[in-house]
Amino acid sequence: MNPQTNPLVEARPGLVHVLAVLDVDGEEARIVGGAVRDWLIGRGVRADIDIATTALPEEVESRARRAGLKTVPTGIEHGTVTVIAQGEPYEVTTLREDVETDGRRARVVFGRSWDHDAQRRDFTMNALYLTRTGEVVDLVGGVADAKAGRVRFIGDADTRIREDYLRILRLFRFHASFGRGPLDAEALAAAARHRAGLDQLSRERVRSELMKLLVAPRAAETLAQMDDAGLLAPVLGQEGRVALCARLAEVEARLGLAPDPVRRLGALAVREPAEAEALREGLRLSNTEAARLVGLAGPAPTPAMCEKGQKAFLYRMGRETFFDRALIAFARSGALLDDEGWRALLAIAADWKLPVFPLKAADFLTRGMTPGPALGAALKRAEEAWIEAGFPMGEAALAGIVAGAVGAGAAR
Repeated sequence: MNPQTNPLVEARPGLVHVLAVLDVDGEEARIVGGAVRDWLIGRGVRADIDIATTALPEEVESRARRAGLKTVPTGIEHGTVTVIAQGEPYEVTTLREDVETDGRRARVVFGRSWDHDAQRRDFTMNALYLTRTGEVVDLVGGVADAKAGRVRFIGDADTRIREDYLRILRLFRFHASFGRGPLDAEALAAAARHRAGLDQLSRERVRSELMKLLVAPRAAETLAQMDDAGLLAPVLGQEGRVALCARLAEVEARLGLAPDPVRRLGALAVREPAEAEALREGLRLSNTEAARLVGLAGPAPTPAMCEKGQKAFLYRMGRETFFDRALIAFARSGALLDDEGWRALLAIAADWKLPVFPLKAADFLTRGMTPGPALGAALKRAEEAWIEAGFPMGEAALAGIVAGAVGAGAAR
């Protein structure tokens, strides 16, 4: 295979340029990791392509600048320089060896051994290299594992995990994404033995892995395996509702919906607002993610409600919250996946155009009210009456609502 027939290279003139600059004059450069794995198993060509090189970071920068390429020292202390070619970034990292680890981070030295670089990586399927001439370099048996859907640690599983306890979560995330058949028994046993190491991890790193796992193709069954191994509760800070999350995944798939990590996290771990707040802190969720989880707690719309009630619920809750609560309630109900009532309810969330409350303060000022708290209270009463009446827009109906809201205030 050569660059003209190598799909990882041929569609990217910038990548051809970067490899030509680095893979010459006594230095080597190869595509590494996920891009090689995905291409080998037919997942297509990833947008992000990483490069490993024997050249030191300063040499990478020097060569790139001489070739007219822009560089960004994105992780230069760890040997990583981002080289931008044809408007596309490529992370270029010098070959490394771990000399000391504490379960969260490693102290590394730069080297020139491809074998040593491969040995320090996590899983065999992630330690594959591709030369610019199209040769796959496999030093750890990663090709066979990738094609078999076998997520296996390089070397001793306990050692790999002790180097970085995040690899416990990465084991489950990669199995959910690429695995076929059961989890590797040795890897699973080692992960269970080192569960206490999860407490050492930054919550941001835990959140990142969990969110990716939640939307992976085999997320439901993998979460169940995590739970059985006693590894899910430490991540969530509480027991998870794995069966409900699995059922939600089935509902999403049947309806043709993309998997949503926040919604699935809500099904897994949110029953009331306090649990959403705990997850905010425990996983360092963004304000937007946390607010959405809070919105998942509370009563849900159901097909048993009349259409008027469903629309009132939708208006009050907003489209996203309504849709999330309805989907989780559908999953919880045990109804058939093609149940017409639930599908009709979800269609309202998708298709009904939410009306805009037509009354303004001026409508009350003309009836003798003055600005102040009483006016605000009258507007709120009027809006509730308008919702209960089915969102009328006719002048007579609106006039009656205004009169009722003003009268109710005067009677207090």
